[in-house]
Amino acid sequence: MIALLIKVLLAYGLGSLSGSLLLGAIRHVDIRLAGSGNAGGTNAFRTQGFRFALGVVVIDIGKGVLAAALVPLLLLPGLPDAYPLELQAVLCGFAAVVGHCFPLWHGFRGGKGAATAVGALSAIQPLVLIPLLGVWLFTLGLTGWVGLATMLAAVSLVPAFWLIQAPPEQWWLGIALAAFLVFTHRGNVCKLVKGTEHRFEKAMFRNWFH
Repeated sequence: MIALLIKVLLAYGLGSLSGSLLLGAIRHVDIRLAGSGNAGGTNAFRTQGFRFALGVVVIDIGKGVLAAALVPLLLLPGLPDAYPLELQAVLCGFAAVVGHCFPLWHGFRGGKGAATAVGALSAIQPLVLIPLLGVWLFTLGLTGWVGLATMLAAVSLVPAFWLIQAPPEQWWLGIALAAFLVFTHRGNVCKLVKGTEHRFEKAMFRNWFH
């Protein structure tokens, strides 16, 4: 149990390394003070441009991959490793997502977790990324709302894990990620209700050929 707890905490610490804040430190900018105030890739794109946002997404996806794929493989001297690697990967992957949203190194003010979740899922069960990406692209193209697209894509994880008959720990990961990502996007829900949610107009199907 101690070995598992240490690995989960390491994964959380890794997830706490925010791509936007690390790159922002190089550029001497804190994107939490601009745009929506969020430290994720969408706000990075809106406030700093494509190249900056691409770097942010690469870092945030990468740390999800590392947390789920490599942290469980660590051998801790003197501590027995009694839990299956599959379970460790699920717990470490989810811990990295939590770390991204509530980063220890950045005052617990981070992003919303989508990119890091994608990284963790790519290491744990990449098949579910196909419907997830499909739902995200379709919703974004139809509505222009990135937040709504992300929430519906997250919810799609539950039936996706069920359809591929994934192991129980992966299915529970799908439920946990769906609930957590909807929670981190609760501000988007409020804006949708108020009619103030930002639309990514250029991504909508109706504007593709204009």
